Amino acid sequence: MGKVVALVRIMPESADVDMKKLEGELRKKVPSIQDVGVEPIAFGLKALKIAVIVEDSEGGTDAVEQALAGVPGVSQAETVCVNRMI
Repeated sequence: MGKVVALVRIMPESADVDMKKLEGELRKKVPSIQDVGVEPIAFGLKALKIAVIVEDSEGGTDAVEQALAGVPGVSQAETVCVNRMI
């Protein structure tokens, strides 16, 4: 099988979470992170959107979501888009 790029939205526990520190912790936990962006949500709350490369297999993003959700400061990790790499 090939590889895919998954876009995962990371919701912090609160608006007070240091996003730069959180990004560093996420990169330690999942080294296949390729890109990180910040998305404003509402009332000062921001989410991180990360692009990560995973294997193209059933449940391929589940392990990544679980690893990211286990990082302190993360409320939720949700895959929002998956694209096949060419």
